[in-house]
Amino acid sequence: MKKYEKFILPGLVVAAAILLYTFYFAPTDELGSFADFDPNSHASVDIIVEFVKEKGIVRDQRQGGSIFYVKDISGRETQVVGPLMLPDGMEVADRLKLTGHLSGSGFHAHGVSLN
Repeated sequence: MKKYEKFILPGLVVAAAILLYTFYFAPTDELGSFADFDPNSHASVDIIVEFVKEKGIVRDQRQGGSIFYVKDISGRETQVVGPLMLPDGMEVADRLKLTGHLSGSGFHAHGVSLN
């Protein structure tokens, strides 16, 4: 019993670290919320959203960008201004992963990928 006592505390620390990662830091496939974003911050943050297919995608060659609409977990519909080159199959995708920041009433996406 004496030799197992020295493994109890390190074992608890490792278990706590695993639980913390699993429930807090691990990537998730759940929809995110735009309400969690700070509109005054320009830090790029990832969010998973639902693509609004009915509104389609408008590509603006002059401005070098694309405009489309997404919904978050609360149903808030938001206009996204993203890069001109979007991933193949985006028109039929249900969920997207956006990397960017809130800009006024819209979202400025630096990166768009299929989720």
